[in-house]
Amino acid sequence: MESSKIEIPPVPTKPATSRAPFRFDRNEFAGAFGDIGTDLPLIIGMILAVGLDGASVLIVFGAMQILTGLLYRLPMPVQPLKAVAILVIAQKAGGLITADVVYGGGLAIGVLMLLLTVTGLVDWIGRIVPKSVVRGIQLGLGMQLTTLALKDYVQGDGTRGLWLAGVAFIISLALFGNRKYPAALFVILLGAVYAVVFKLDLHAARQSVGFAWPRFHVPMWRDIVTGFLVLALPQVPLSIGNSLLAARQTAQDLFPDRAPDLRKISLTYSLMNILNPLLSGIPTCHGSGGLAGYYAFGARTGGAVVIYGSLYLVLGAVFSRGFQNVIQVFPLPILGVILLFEGVSMMLLIRDTTGSKLDFFVVLLVGVIANGLPYGYLIALILGTGLAYALPKLRTGLSA
Repeated sequence: MESSKIEIPPVPTKPATSRAPFRFDRNEFAGAFGDIGTDLPLIIGMILAVGLDGASVLIVFGAMQILTGLLYRLPMPVQPLKAVAILVIAQKAGGLITADVVYGGGLAIGVLMLLLTVTGLVDWIGRIVPKSVVRGIQLGLGMQLTTLALKDYVQGDGTRGLWLAGVAFIISLALFGNRKYPAALFVILLGAVYAVVFKLDLHAARQSVGFAWPRFHVPMWRDIVTGFLVLALPQVPLSIGNSLLAARQTAQDLFPDRAPDLRKISLTYSLMNILNPLLSGIPTCHGSGGLAGYYAFGARTGGAVVIYGSLYLVLGAVFSRGFQNVIQVFPLPILGVILLFEGVSMMLLIRDTTGSKLDFFVVLLVGVIANGLPYGYLIALILGTGLAYALPKLRTGLSA
């Protein structure tokens, strides 16, 4: 529905074709940074938490971005699996999670999602889950992103960082949707200048230079089983809700003439996670928030994803000896502002449900549960779907 789109000035496009053109202009470059606020902190956190091979992680993550951009020809994101990343960083499994378990868990997730795809179960799930529940999942994710942005990132560099975030917010608000002067270009430039002036250690940067290749790795059975129990089971409900259903819905909202079907999204999700562990990469997914973020900052083709992936590929291959020293100089407040606009863009998508009180109630309930409870996406998915079917019948019965 037209009302569900983010209100960004329309972009002149050629008639829809099965092979949409690539662009590598300033808008695609600006849009390429629309998901960095989500990805970068999670990637750094996982590498440092369990000692993953930094070069392998960055190279494989970048390669998956490039392949996805080429395949979809849309700004379809590749992101770290959020539930997995949070468990790894927080070590909520009592220190049970190691680098090998991360690789094993990624492989377990890939195989499980491949089974859902080839058996057609993913299509069945897509048919029975109502749009109001998907909108609620998008709302919950948007709430999580905005909370993370305001609580952790914007305040991540003291008073000086707050001033930096304020300037970046004003720039983003003033230029939001401007195709001639994309906001993200100026925000990223502001962050780069701030990093060079206040945070960059040139000696550490020089010490980080060194070429590397991804390391081949074969997960052991015990790591696959442990990864399945500790990482895959908490992740799968979130993946079904956000990486598959919500990603498909967001693609339909923003690119109705080019949106991929659910099975294609599920298949590439699964194949990424079967391949990633073999090259010492982290588990990854597609995601509705990243797609909204890319779009909000100007991306309209797969060119933005190719640009974004190339940055990680070069960073991993060239700065393999001390990548965290190079990456961590980029200020968190800037990432927070980008993440804030990504989250708000996600929440705006629920507006097409406000015409129905029952649908809007389900959206709000699912969003609050997904955002606020442990295993919230699983609970919200099941409870929301049940209510979406039961409430209209209950209302009809009471009014009879």
